[in-house]
Parts: sequence; structure tokens; C-alpha cells
Amino acid sequence: MEEKDQRKYFRNLLLHFRPSTVPERTLRLSLTWGLGGMAVVLVFLLIATGLLLKFIYEPVPGSAYDSILYLQSRVPFGQLLRNLHRWSGNALILLTFLHFLRVFYTGAFDPARRFNWTIGLILFAAVVFSNFTGYLLPWDQIAYWAITISTSMLDYLPVVGVGIKRLILGGTEPGTATLMNFYAIHTAILPALLLFILPFHFWRIRKANGLVIPRSPSEDTGYPGPQVDAMPHLIVREVTTALILLAVILLISMFYNAPLADQANPGLSPNPTKAPWYFMGIQELLMHFHPVFSLLVLPSMLMVGLFALPYIDDPTETAGTWFRSRKGRKMALIAMGVSIIGTVAGVLLDEFQFGLNPSGPPDMITNGLWPFAIILAFCAGFYLLMKKLFSATGSEVIQAIFTLLATAFVVLTVIGIWFRGAGMQLMWAG
Repeated sequence: MEEKDQRKYFRNLLLHFRPSTVPERTLRLSLTWGLGGMAVVLVFLLIATGLLLKFIYEPVPGSAYDSILYLQSRVPFGQLLRNLHRWSGNALILLTFLHFLRVFYTGAFDPARRFNWTIGLILFAAVVFSNFTGYLLPWDQIAYWAITISTSMLDYLPVVGVGIKRLILGGTEPGTATLMNFYAIHTAILPALLLFILPFHFWRIRKANGLVIPRSPSEDTGYPGPQVDAMPHLIVREVTTALILLAVILLISMFYNAPLADQANPGLSPNPTKAPWYFMGIQELLMHFHPVFSLLVLPSMLMVGLFALPYIDDPTETAGTWFRSRKGRKMALIAMGVSIIGTVAGVLLDEFQFGLNPSGPPDMITNGLWPFAIILAFCAGFYLLMKKLFSATGSEVIQAIFTLLATAFVVLTVIGIWFRGAGMQLMWAG
């Protein structure tokens, strides 16, 4: 084989995971902000650091905590290694969530990408539960009671809740079986799932002709424009983004240590006892709604809505355009403002005992059905109002409703993390 042919063969082999040429317009950073690629970088960083941690960590309650102490104090760069793993895991959740928002707000789930939207939701769930299972492994007070409060939410689910909880914990409360279950899921099952689904996710993107490109006013066919070689135009940009991300994670890990409280004590719960930060929105919901609605009705409706979204909203004409249009951007900003004000006001009213059932245990009607009906009526009214005021399309109004609900959940999460103190009472963030 001639030298020229060898270089061409090697180049094609190296770029197999990327097309050899890409539309020049897709190189704009504002199309994706590199969020999907950064998430992949963090997945491999987590796998690499996790493999190294396996040489030290012992998944047994009597030894798990001591192995973390040994790692941090006796192993060269052990503290840095744990910091890299911990902060990469948290950053991965944030980046996948932002990637999810980017896909939604650019309408990148047209008919050619519907199934890939479903794959993306599965990947997002895998990332969250990978963090959740890893949260327990240090076996300190923070981890033990966070998992305890999270799994105790399952007790409120009718019929199946207690059984699911026992299956997850391997008993009635966190113990040896729980730690071994979480360790196996965190280090084997979920990484294998991610490594299996991620290539399929990227293959589906290539099958759909790459990134969604917004149509210009003069284009009726969405012609992508002139092509450029992936190397160096695309690959160099991706490598640069990856290196910047790794540098940021390294700097954070050098100056901020991953938290580690006292060894887990099942007989002494901290005050307050909080779920992991990515479940704090659900824990906050539990403080205002009946558990059946907080843990079953609302999450089920959200899941069905997300999986059905590409089939009820066809963004083909506006795919690739942020917020669908300038009008859509205004509607999204209004929805965000209304949601922030409404959510904060609702929490304050309920906190100061202006709720429907301020005393006694939660009631299915007064703390469940009535608030749920009010939320549905408010969303329906907001839908009709936006459609009338802006003469908006169905896609633009669906986007506004999504913004309304997503912002409310983010606000609840922020309140739960920073504004709940002893006894889960409201306080000013300190």
C-alpha cells in the first residue's frame, strides 16, 4: 500500500466516529455549546478515575469509610483522585441536563431524531442513577442518610413502593446488602449501559445527517451549505473544548475537596436530613403535596410527556433555531418569570400555614387533588393566554409550558438545597 493510501486509510479509521466532512455552518459554537461532547469526556474521565478508586475501595460497611480515609491520607494524590471523580459526577449531571435543554430549545427532535430523543432520556436517567448509587459508597453520615431519606420516599407509593424499596436496599434499611448492590450497579451495570448506548446515540445523530441546522430565510430546503474537512475544523475544536473542560475540573478538584462527614451512624440522623441535591426538588414537593401526587402522579405525567413530546410537537420548520422564533424567546422569558414568582409565592404561603391543610397529616383531597387541579387549571389558562396574546404556534406554546414547569422544579431544588435548615424550616441561605 502506498504511503498516500496508508495515510488516507488511517485518517478514515481515526475519523470513523465522525464524518469525514461536515457542513461549515455546524461549526458554530452557539448551535450546541459542545455540551454533548463534554458529557462524553466526563463519562470517560469517571470511568478512568473509578477504575483507579477500585484498587483502594472496599465495599463493606466496616471497611468502606476506612478505605476512603486511607485513600485521602496515605495514597499519593488519593484526595485529588477522589475529588476528580466526585466533581466530574456532579458536572456530568449538570451538563447532561443542559444538553437536554439545548436539544429541546433548538427543536432537535424532528421526525428523523425522535427515537434519539428517547435514547437521550434513557442516558440522562442512567447518569442520574449512576450518581445516586455512587453517593452511598463513602459510607459517611451525609451519604447514609441521603440514601435513607431518598429510598424512604418509596414507602409512600401504593402497592409497589415497599417492595421496590426492599429490592433496592436488600432489606428494610441501608446495610451490607445495600452497599454491595449499589457498588455493583455503580461500577459495572451502569457504566456498561452507558458504554453500550452512547455509541448508538452518536450513530443515530450521524444517521439523521448530523446536527440540526437552522434554515435561513432564503432557504426552502434547509441545504446545509459548503462542506469542510472534519480534520482539523471539527476535531481540533472538540479536542480544545475537552482540554478546557479537563483543566476546569482539575482546578476545582485541586482547591475543593469532596465532602466527607463522620462515619455512618444509623442511630444518629443529621439535622436536616436531605436527599442528594438532584432529588431535592422531589423532596421539596413532598413538603407541599400528598406523597401519591409528589412521587407517582406528577413524575409519571412528566415522564409520559417527555417521551411523547416528539410525537405531539413537530418542530421540523423551526428545527435548529433557538426558542423556535423571537416570539418564542419572549414567551419563554415570560414563562420563566411567572414560574419563579409563582413557585416562591406558593412555597412561602404554604410554609406560613396558609396551605389547604396546615395541620395534621397530608390529606389526599386537600393536599393532593385540589392543588393538582389548580396546577392543571393554571397551565391550561397559561396555554390559552399565551396562544391568544402572541398568536403563537402549538410548538411555541408547548415550549412556554415546558419552561414554566422546568423552572418551577429548578426553583424547588434551589430552595431545598440552600434555603432549608434545621427541621427543614425555611431560612436565609448562609
